[in-house]
Amino acid sequence: MSDAATSAPEALSDEAILERFLRTKNQPTGSQTLGFRMLSVSQATRTVEVEFEARAEVLLNPMKQIQGGYLCAMLDECMSVACMVASGMTAVAPTLEMKTSFFRPGKPGKLRGVGRVAKWGRQVAFTEGEIYDAEGRLLAKATGTAIPTPFQVYKT
Repeated sequence: MSDAATSAPEALSDEAILERFLRTKNQPTGSQTLGFRMLSVSQATRTVEVEFEARAEVLLNPMKQIQGGYLCAMLDECMSVACMVASGMTAVAPTLEMKTSFFRPGKPGKLRGVGRVAKWGRQVAFTEGEIYDAEGRLLAKATGTAIPTPFQVYKT
């Protein structure tokens, strides 16, 4: 077996990636604040579905609605995680740019997020995301661009 074959990372199944997210002991603090939990992944469609637990004591504005910046953070999380999944868990994808449209106010409780990679280019990934309330109504939608960066190259 060649050195290249032995150093290539083993491909992970969708189930293995989901399990990895569900069992992590090192969830980023931002994800914890948003109440992030992975629900499903599809490498074939480069899509993830996630749940957020929007806690009133943390995320609300004076009108008792989820502050828009937190909805943006949720969308960014969905799209970034979709990039990780699309890479086979070999890369992170820092956001270059993001445009968000808000359709209705968000209330505390469980929200569902969908993130997808619309196009994976050589240097840029184009992403899309949506956030839905518990009744399935669209709260906000975003598009973005990100720079796929291999884990071993990524520096904070």
